[in-house]
Amino acid sequence: MDRVLFVTGAGMSADSGLPTYRGIGGLYNSGRTEDGFAIEDAISGDMLETRPAMSWKYLAQIEESCRGADCNDGHLAIRDFERHVGEVWVLTQNIDGFHTRAGSSNIIEIHGDLHHLECTRCGDKQTVKDYSHLPYLKSGEKEEGVFPTCTKCEGLVRPQVVLFGEMLYMDRISKLQAQLGKGFDAVFSVGTTSIFPYIVAPVTMAANAGKLTVEINPGDTDVSDIVDFKIKSGAAKVLRAIVDRMDKKSK
Repeated sequence: MDRVLFVTGAGMSADSGLPTYRGIGGLYNSGRTEDGFAIEDAISGDMLETRPAMSWKYLAQIEESCRGADCNDGHLAIRDFERHVGEVWVLTQNIDGFHTRAGSSNIIEIHGDLHHLECTRCGDKQTVKDYSHLPYLKSGEKEEGVFPTCTKCEGLVRPQVVLFGEMLYMDRISKLQAQLGKGFDAVFSVGTTSIFPYIVAPVTMAANAGKLTVEINPGDTDVSDIVDFKIKSGAAKVLRAIVDRMDKKSK
């Protein structure tokens, strides 16, 4: 097996203790934030532009839910696939940066990384460990005008992530298309609800080409009926078991 692709979503980071936006353990199960917005509106591109303090309030809540967490054994297992496969790629929807921390070589962070910040005025970029040093509204606070600004030009700072209503990063789409064009011998869909076309496409392309397809997810998704193997489980335990089996076979 020369080329393998892992497509990962929020369930990939569940074993790190990270909540999803909604669902079991979700941050916003009530359907509305404390300020009355749907989370999809609170962290949209329009909200960041028109009410940056409000948008940053909820971006920071999401970052706070990640703070202190780290990559889990599932991320490490995907990295360890590189011992047995010529080329391993990761297409992730997650913005926690855990695949990078785990040491995977080829990662397409299709939605970006919360820890990379950029000034919307001068373009200055920086990478931060967390948001603890940044000014933003805390839960219960409503005062406008509290949000991170650039130390060089005082412009609005934002995380380098795709917010709701925004276009994907074209360079990452191009990279994904280039790799899909080369083809993969196997595609694993791990912990994603598979609702976006660019997340479903790698699985359907592999299935149509007669390549191995596997879904690891406790629930059913739009790709569940087309994969060769559907494993109803969390990610870390299954991925480690596969790597352990590969390790034993290689001895």
